[in-house]
Amino acid sequence: MRAVVIDTAQTLPRVRVMPAPVAPPGGVVVRVAATGMCRSDWHGWAGHDDDIAFPHVPGHELAGVVAEVGEGVRRWSAGDRVTVPFVCGCGRCAWCRSGQAQVCPDQQQPGFTHAGSFAEFVALHAADTNLVAIPDQVGFAAAAGLGCRFATAYRALVGRARLAEGEWVTVIGAGGVGLSAVMIARALGARVIAVDRNDEALAAAAALGADRTLRAAGHETGLASQAAGIPQAVHELTGGGSHVSVDAVGSEQACADAILSLRRRGRHVQVGLLPPIGGHPRVPMSRVIGWELDVLGSHGMAAADYPAMLQLIERGVLAPDRLIERTVGLEEAAALLPRFDRAAVAGMTMIDPTR
Repeated sequence: MRAVVIDTAQTLPRVRVMPAPVAPPGGVVVRVAATGMCRSDWHGWAGHDDDIAFPHVPGHELAGVVAEVGEGVRRWSAGDRVTVPFVCGCGRCAWCRSGQAQVCPDQQQPGFTHAGSFAEFVALHAADTNLVAIPDQVGFAAAAGLGCRFATAYRALVGRARLAEGEWVTVIGAGGVGLSAVMIARALGARVIAVDRNDEALAAAAALGADRTLRAAGHETGLASQAAGIPQAVHELTGGGSHVSVDAVGSEQACADAILSLRRRGRHVQVGLLPPIGGHPRVPMSRVIGWELDVLGSHGMAAADYPAMLQLIERGVLAPDRLIERTVGLEEAAALLPRFDRAAVAGMTMIDPTR
């Protein structure tokens, strides 16, 4: 098969021909029809993830067709259209048995703990726990976007923050997960402020229903205090701060701005990865304590929680395919990955391995 291979951290990825994977016991091999590229893949390329052993094939959000079934798999057959969460549980532990595979202590993650989906084929473990059937009405590209960003945003707002109709939510970062959060929040009846440094990303957020947009520099056209920082601007727009905030970037500044944008007793959800580059990020804990804020982590979404989200997609309430900005082949993906942290793309980058 053809695959994108990273020989060592921060070296230029190359497309190479390599042996296709074999289905592990209890697992499957999937022929990849679509796979997304996101900032987490860049973190892996940069060497920020200790789980990665080089040389390595990245890619963790995917959709395709089951090509081979391993021993012991009961629910899946060759030819099934499937996707999978980026966190794959072991299927045996108490967390997996209770439907919380996203925190499984023995989890596998394609593109991190083993070879991923920037390839024509990928092996997946514990298929009966982790695979999700793709409804006929949902295309492969839209389904691939669910595994990381869209499902993560859905769980962050629905399962973790318990976002309610009429509440204000501030989403910092209007990339794939941030735009997903904007779309989902609007579908839930919330009011949304989207924050980004990129005008195209803010325009995309507005098109998806964001009520207000703020540049990361801290101003918005028509805002009274043009020089205000993000938290002050949010407090002015909402009359006291958002009920919920989401850091969809993963930086010390984004995390702090999100927390400081909250009203008293607000809920912050940390979705963006915060690798300890130069020390662990500082969080404004004095505000957390004094205002009794909830700080919540959100780590993807288990396959057991997909049905409710898929029902909304089938009904047309949510449309993840609107988040796809561009589709590239493996060669272009290999060239793009090292600079993806600086890519000015408003939405998801999807890879078609057949290109």
